[in-house]
Amino acid sequence: MATVTVNGLRLGYELVGTSGRPWVITPGGRYTKEEPGVRELAEEIAAAGNRVLIWDRPNCGESDVCFEGPTESDMQADALAGLLQALDLAPAVIMGGSGGARVSLLAAAKHPEVASGLAVLWISGGAFGLMTLAVHYCGGSLSTAWTQGMEAVAALPEWAEVVERNPRNRQRFLDQDRKRFIETMERWMLAYYPRAGEVVPGLSDEEARSIKVPTLVFRSGESDAYHTRATSEAVAALIPNARLVEPPWPDTEWYDGQVRRAHGEQHGPFERWPLLAPQLLAWANEVFG
Repeated sequence: MATVTVNGLRLGYELVGTSGRPWVITPGGRYTKEEPGVRELAEEIAAAGNRVLIWDRPNCGESDVCFEGPTESDMQADALAGLLQALDLAPAVIMGGSGGARVSLLAAAKHPEVASGLAVLWISGGAFGLMTLAVHYCGGSLSTAWTQGMEAVAALPEWAEVVERNPRNRQRFLDQDRKRFIETMERWMLAYYPRAGEVVPGLSDEEARSIKVPTLVFRSGESDAYHTRATSEAVAALIPNARLVEPPWPDTEWYDGQVRRAHGEQHGPFERWPLLAPQLLAWANEVFG
């Protein structure tokens, strides 16, 4: 695997394509660059004469785990900015979905020097969606650290992949001060609490308005309680150069994907991301020439 050290963290990455406009694709959840659909989308974009970075965020896949920063997404956005600079790919078109959309937005807002454009979909939002994320990302680790300690946290199923693919991560868990780790999980949980003036957790509306690069926002499905349509529309309204467009799939895509996965008909939530390529490339050709 290709790795580079950024902010003291070893990050796993892969470059698709050898030349052209740089792009970076970031999936959501704690999914990795190996998730079906991620590399396939990168290959579609690279085939049009671009160079595309896919990577594992800290706490995902081959990369190191890290429990620093005001929020997990903030920490990952800083890592993304550092990675683009370390690989001499900045400024790049930054694209991501779900948690990857949040990381992309934060990177573009807080590190404007690394972004030439921005494309996001499935932006998490709404009270139900955000509270679900708080528990999903932090709840299990927090309660386990509280009652059993860091060795038990390292053994949780939710961390099995990062320990298996990067064995030194187990020691990074064990090196965590239990009390400080609990404080970090509580702080990261609170970041998802819905609050006025902050459509996207950790990104103030004022910071969103500061994003000046051309931005493409795919409208979320009306039926999606995790990435609400209102959130996508609000983000598009906040960013000055944003364009809100319909995605290339039905309104129920997010839920349909969960059903397909439950029936073994889909490998993961990003499998159909290559369908985004025509719109992404047409938009890029228009705004960048």
